[in-house]
Amino acid sequence: MSTPDSAASLFDRLGGGPAIDGAADKFYEKVLADDRIKHFFEGVSRDIQAAHQKSFLTYAFGGPNAYAGKPMREGHKRLVDDMGLIDSHFDAVMENLGAILKELGVPDALIGEAAGVAESVRGDVLGR
Repeated sequence: MSTPDSAASLFDRLGGGPAIDGAADKFYEKVLADDRIKHFFEGVSRDIQAAHQKSFLTYAFGGPNAYAGKPMREGHKRLVDDMGLIDSHFDAVMENLGAILKELGVPDALIGEAAGVAESVRGDVLGR
């Protein structure tokens, strides 16, 4: 992942589409191996879920808006209501996202920006 000038979007400073795609793929490998949260993804197509994640991150980080998924609250409602999705699970996802970005050599300041974007949807993801 690269870090062009700070006036560019976070999407561009992270390296654009190829970087987001690569990070999302590695992120799902890590999430699916995480005993704290992997059960939320059982029976879910990894390819479809990864495509949604790539599209959402592209949009959320200021890239081209091609996100056509459900709103966060709606998309996670079943996980909250039926599977008990709570803050500790969201924290685990955040931890995995930060770890992947760190492994990819993303500077701490950009990881912080990405975490801020992810944190901004916590309430909706958790249905509050």
